[in-house]
Amino acid sequence: MNRPVALARTDYVHFLPITTRWMDNDVYGHVNNVVYYSYFDTVVNEYLIRAGVLDIEHGTTIGLVVETQCNYFAPLVFPERVEVGLRVARLGASSVRYEVGLFREGEARPAAQGHFVHVYVDRATRRPVSALPAPLHAALARLVVAPADEAARGVGRN
Repeated sequence: MNRPVALARTDYVHFLPITTRWMDNDVYGHVNNVVYYSYFDTVVNEYLIRAGVLDIEHGTTIGLVVETQCNYFAPLVFPERVEVGLRVARLGASSVRYEVGLFREGEARPAAQGHFVHVYVDRATRRPVSALPAPLHAALARLVVAPADEAARGVGRN
């Protein structure tokens, strides 16, 4: 199995600082792997809420996670400040692939990187929408870059 190429900080469009918490560490003395996924979820939802395109209580279109993946390059620990980078690699009619990098404060290479895919559905029926609402599409379009696999092959920025 080929080791994934770690993307640089400059490959990400949006950043959110998150401070690790004492309870994030596991018995091995580093942030537990499940916490990394909570950082992924936090940066995506923070971006959507601040962009005004996610109404978590009343919105008619909601995103359901259908796929996740993470590669770990170096441990994160408490106390540490993590700068979470966000980009969109694919923007479809009803789905989006977010790519996320977790960087120690000020570092150029991520401690971890991964992705998750949202399928946007009607809140009531849970069926995929035929098209993303225009404001949501516009907010996501601001984050679009070449997918990580293309960047690793030299198609996008490295």
